[in-house]
Amino acid sequence: MFYAIRHLTRYRYNRPVWQSMMEVRMHPLSEVTQRCFTFRLQVNPRARIFTYQDHLGNQVHHFDLPQHHRELSIVADSLVNIEPPSPLPAVLPFDSWNILEQQINDGDHWPMLLPSHYASWSAQLDDLARELGVDRVNDRDPLTLVQDVSVGINRAFAYVRKSTAVNSPIEASLTSRQGVCQDFAHIMIAMVRRLRIPCRYVSGYLYHSDQNKDRSADGATHAWVEALLPGFGWVGFDPTNNLLAGSRHIRTAVGRDYADVPPTLGTMKGRAETELQVRVRVIPSQTLLPPDDDFAADEEWSLFLEDDPEAQQEYDAQQ
Repeated sequence: MFYAIRHLTRYRYNRPVWQSMMEVRMHPLSEVTQRCFTFRLQVNPRARIFTYQDHLGNQVHHFDLPQHHRELSIVADSLVNIEPPSPLPAVLPFDSWNILEQQINDGDHWPMLLPSHYASWSAQLDDLARELGVDRVNDRDPLTLVQDVSVGINRAFAYVRKSTAVNSPIEASLTSRQGVCQDFAHIMIAMVRRLRIPCRYVSGYLYHSDQNKDRSADGATHAWVEALLPGFGWVGFDPTNNLLAGSRHIRTAVGRDYADVPPTLGTMKGRAETELQVRVRVIPSQTLLPPDDDFAADEEWSLFLEDDPEAQQEYDAQQ
């Protein structure tokens, strides 16, 4: 199955930028059988590109932004071929714990067992683990235990868009019992690692269709986790939608948590406040998507300008 992905990232500056530099690095797609990656850039006509680098699939752009430049849009297109995952048994033999422990000792899996920036243990997580009945093994094999963690998180938390930010600690979701896919992935990672099962964060996309009743939002990046299971390697679990990761899950990067794999990385010099908007479109396709001006010109973009009359006037004059 081929999927064509279009990823739009928009930045808006609500103050004049006196001296600024931004680097945008798109993660190369990983572990796909075939890969085609293109990069198309859309910027305000007054912006000047002064450096361009292309190496090993990474696309890096540097922008020299004039004093009154207000907005920057970047569209990245890619095409991936997703192989269906191998089927899992209903349960694993209980001696899988011994095999898993040997894998941990023999392999380089310690980073996925230790606490990380967004996935660390806390007293609130301890209470939740006891509530969900996943604070100990209790005669369960590794696969069953990880599935119980995923199902428990799915049932205990409501999916509420914009209820947290990308840098919100998991305590925000633990207190409100709501969040988005990133929060649920971090909570599950912390719980699974506590049980001595290596677990890692996956950033990517999820293909949505009318036949699938997913809680996660269409038109956005998605996050899930992968746990190391003896005999099967890294297996994906989606606690947001209570799914095993399948052919609809399109992986772009893995890491200890979100801090390792943001979709864009950047630095900026100057006195400016910024806002970020991301839009994603994923459709089955054998070729890259054709140009689509409507994808980059939507009404939601105007919401970024409501609290800045000067920027609104400038934006209206450009239409």
